[in-house]
Amino acid sequence: MKDAYYEFFCPVKLIVGARALENIPFELGALGASRPLVVTDRGVAGAGLVDTLREVLAAGGLEIAAVYDEVPPDSSLGAVRAIARRYREADCDALIALGGGSPIDTAKAANILASERTEDLLQFSGAGNLPRPLKPLVVIPTTAGTGSEVTFVSIVRDEERGVKVPFASPFLMPDAAVLDPRMTLGLPAQITAATAMDAMTHACESFICLAKNPMSDAYAAAAVRAVAEHLLGVLDRPADADGRLALAQAAAMAGVAFSNSMVGLVHALGHSVGALCHLHHGTCMSILLPAVLEYNLAARREAIGELLLPLAGAEVYADTPVGNRPEKTIARLKWLKDEIHARCGLPRTLSETGKVAEAQLEQIAAMALDDGSIIFNPVEVSREEALAVLRKAW
Repeated sequence: MKDAYYEFFCPVKLIVGARALENIPFELGALGASRPLVVTDRGVAGAGLVDTLREVLAAGGLEIAAVYDEVPPDSSLGAVRAIARRYREADCDALIALGGGSPIDTAKAANILASERTEDLLQFSGAGNLPRPLKPLVVIPTTAGTGSEVTFVSIVRDEERGVKVPFASPFLMPDAAVLDPRMTLGLPAQITAATAMDAMTHACESFICLAKNPMSDAYAAAAVRAVAEHLLGVLDRPADADGRLALAQAAAMAGVAFSNSMVGLVHALGHSVGALCHLHHGTCMSILLPAVLEYNLAARREAIGELLLPLAGAEVYADTPVGNRPEKTIARLKWLKDEIHARCGLPRTLSETGKVAEAQLEQIAAMALDDGSIIFNPVEVSREEALAVLRKAW
């Protein structure tokens, strides 16, 4: 490490615990805001979580100025523009993102338009193209997986071109992320599992990718341990508030990790599968992670072997010879996928999803080579190699 150089950055304030929501009026007041626009989707609104938030804010002397609850499952430029218009029409001065990855990413992107007073979002696409800080943004995750509540990235689907457009800037980071187990207690089993495996993938890729560093490794290992220790228990006991909170913290820790060390081939392939086949991102991650680790095995044996400790515990780690630990790590992830499938039916292969045709694999592989995540994969990937990984996951 004597010649190593890295940077580590996470300015998002985390508010965590059984009554974390009750702190939002204070946080908005400290940011000089009093008229928040809530950005969410129909599922979250239908589950009564907007009403819960409204009651909590009212108890703190704050009212919701407007609600936009039509965020689509895969975000969209159209939704971003509609939210920005609603923000201006209701004379709002802050945004609250309530939901999973799509509402959070959509709120981040809408904040660009609201702050810059423009309709042209694409001029800010790519990395480092925001000129100044944005309006206050508070994020309340209702899933435990994306880590978007602590990242500087937003990915929005361009409906006309059929591609996902990335936005990356420190100014996209929320001012505060509120992790309250009340927000995830009603999450269906498959979504609980898929989002948790998204966090697991963020952590594992962070731990092996080219920009890994000691700080990101610490967050990544802690996230792997939390998912491994709590996911199956939460699937068995959905009302386990402590387990739900542990998974929410794991998602945030994994988000901090990959924000600083980046992700790799799992995400490059997963983004392409999602864009082409509209398969849930977390499901993509769960399916693809073991196959990609096998592909990266030769270049990252030591790091993959180190993951066995947080993944399987000290006893399994100690009983496994050093040379066998990398393969044991991958085997453990496959075992975890089987256990999840037995509990909630989350697909283990691309073919089991019923959404990915084998004939699409070549197009997915070609698309993945243009995804920015692939830059940080520890092994350079050709189209044929990406296709081979997809066929292994098929």
